[in-house]
Amino acid sequence: MRALYDVPAPAKLNLFLHVTGRRADGYHLLQSVFMLVDWCDSLHFELRGDARLSREDLGLPLPEDDLILRAARALQAATGVSLGAHIGVEKRIPSQAGMGGGSSDAATCLLALNRLWQLNLPLQRLAAIGLALGADVPFFLHGHNALVEGIGEQISPLALPAARFAVAKPPQGLDTRLIFADGGLKRDSRTAIISGFAANPNGELEANPECDFARNPFGFGHNDLQPVAQRLCPGVTQALEWLGSQGLEARMTGSGSAVFAQMRQDMALRAAPAEWQVRTCGNLEVHPLVGWASSDS
Repeated sequence: MRALYDVPAPAKLNLFLHVTGRRADGYHLLQSVFMLVDWCDSLHFELRGDARLSREDLGLPLPEDDLILRAARALQAATGVSLGAHIGVEKRIPSQAGMGGGSSDAATCLLALNRLWQLNLPLQRLAAIGLALGADVPFFLHGHNALVEGIGEQISPLALPAARFAVAKPPQGLDTRLIFADGGLKRDSRTAIISGFAANPNGELEANPECDFARNPFGFGHNDLQPVAQRLCPGVTQALEWLGSQGLEARMTGSGSAVFAQMRQDMALRAAPAEWQVRTCGNLEVHPLVGWASSDS
């Protein structure tokens, strides 16, 4: 195998994001549902025999040293492989949007180079490498919509119904570190009991309607980061109001400036401001690369 072309890296939306506490080391404890959507970057990999890594930006420009190259170097270091790669990146997912584009690219890079270099590392090994790169990388490696808890290391797959979503990203981005460092951030949301809803939708959830993710998965909860984000970035409020003016209940995804709302199947969006990035997305049942690494330990 000499090359892999058009390898997808899908974005995610946070259906909700609750900050439930903070550890002694400063890391925040989170509870969220991550949902894969069909807004994707595309990566292309060509084998190099000299152990060098090079990257070519075919779409939006990337920083000189990004998570893709860091993921490739981490895989080389973990395995001692003497091969390299030239990586072409068609960047479509906006940065600082809260959609996980960088983490998804890193996960796709690990999966693709594991195959291109014929390393045959199992998923668990790749996830350990990925976690050192970023808390969201293991989610994209495992490849299923999921309840994500702790600092991002606790991943419980969930089944979600198919739906369409409007996603709007204003020109401004948001720095995750600024949001989590803000003194006004709410850090004591109640932990929702949702992990068992698929098997027992009317059991423990029934006693606490606020936690009834099963009956309303796309409208459940809130994003604790949103009030801080709106204060730091006026574009978030503008995007929320633009979707709201079309009768949609919008919220922010992740810790970036993109907002989203579930759409009715028959509706179309009005034209957005020219400088915004707006797309209609469908959710994915699984990541397109599920099965690219063995789940065996």
